[in-house]
Amino acid sequence: MSGAANINDVLEGHVVLDLECLDRVYLNGYAPKLQVAGQVVTFLTEHLGNPIPSPALFKRIGDGFREAVRTFAETNGIPVLHLNTPDRSRWDDRKVDHVREYIDHASQPGVVVIVVAQEVQKVFMGYQRPSKTGAQFGFDKADRRVTVYYFYCAARRLVVSPAQPGGTRREVPGSNG
Repeated sequence: MSGAANINDVLEGHVVLDLECLDRVYLNGYAPKLQVAGQVVTFLTEHLGNPIPSPALFKRIGDGFREAVRTFAETNGIPVLHLNTPDRSRWDDRKVDHVREYIDHASQPGVVVIVVAQEVQKVFMGYQRPSKTGAQFGFDKADRRVTVYYFYCAARRLVVSPAQPGGTRREVPGSNG
């Protein structure tokens, strides 16, 4: 590419995006049918087949995911790093700094290391609503500290598709091989 391109040049098709090395890509997962409380109830009852949309189901789903990640890491010999809350007083305390050694020594494409961290995210919190006909639950969004998983991957070639905004993110480092 010759010279700096502005956004108008890119949008008008006058410039081709040319990347020689990709450091990382955030892949966003977006569940359009899980954005409001009523859709959570539908997900828990109709999609998962539960007769009552109990908040206790979130624990079962989370436990299953954590066990699947643990089994995947153990089966494939992938190290799992448990990081504390980042030290925001240091500019260089980033997740990628903790995994750089693993990425630099990766000998083949695939998941190189999994990072488990605690971050504040918007999540649905369940609560029991007063009812004379039995258990009824409601759901509201709230900011809560949750466990998040980052899968760091080495890749010879990375193909990226556009993603919808919102949802969860995955940090996927690439190699320049």
